[in-house]
Amino acid sequence: MGVSKQQAVENRKTIIAASEKLFRAHGIDGVGLSALMKAAGFTQGGFYNHFESKEALAAEVVATAMDKSNRDLTEAIATPLEPGGNRLKRQVDFYLSGTHCSDIEQGCAIAGLTADVRRLGHEAQSHFASGLQTMLETLTALVAEQRAESGDMDEARREAIAFYSEMVGALILSRAVADANPQLGEEILNANRQMLLDKFALEEGRGKR
Repeated sequence: MGVSKQQAVENRKTIIAASEKLFRAHGIDGVGLSALMKAAGFTQGGFYNHFESKEALAAEVVATAMDKSNRDLTEAIATPLEPGGNRLKRQVDFYLSGTHCSDIEQGCAIAGLTADVRRLGHEAQSHFASGLQTMLETLTALVAEQRAESGDMDEARREAIAFYSEMVGALILSRAVADANPQLGEEILNANRQMLLDKFALEEGRGKR
C-alpha cells in the first residue's frame, strides 16, 4: 500500500525537523543523508522521494527554522510583562542566558545556521536573508518602543541591527568555548548582556515598560 498524500507531507516535515537538529549540532556539511534519514526514522533510499538534493533540503530547513524563530520572537515580545518589567530587557536576559546558549537544537536559528548559510545555494541564502529582515523589523519596533522620545525609526533600525548583531556574536562565541572553558563562555554572555543593558538604560528598576 502506498503512502497517502497527507502521510507524505507529515514524513517530509519529520525529515526537515530531524535535519534541522542535526545541521545545528554538526553543520550541514557534517551530516550525511544516511544519518539524517536514520534520525528521522526512515531509510536513506526514501530521501529522493521528498527532496531533489541535500541542498534543496537545506533550503527548506533554513526557511522552516527562520519562520519558527520569527514566530517565537513575536510571541515572546507579546507575552504580558511582570510588574516593573521591560520587553527589551527581557529579550536580552533570555537571549544571553546560559539556558539559551546550551539550547543549540531549538535556540536562535540565526546563531545556529549563520556559519553554514554562506556555503549554501541562493534559495537557502534568500530564505535566511528574508527571515533576518523580518526579525530586524520586529526588533526595530522593540527598540523604538524603548526610545519612544526620539521617534527616529532610521536610528531605531540602526540600533536594532547593532543590538542583534552583538547578541548573536556573543552567543556564537560563548557556544564555541563552552565545552573547553565554561567560565569564559559565561563571561562572554554576561559582559555583553551588561553592556547592552547599560546602553539602553535597562538596569534593574530603570527604563521604559
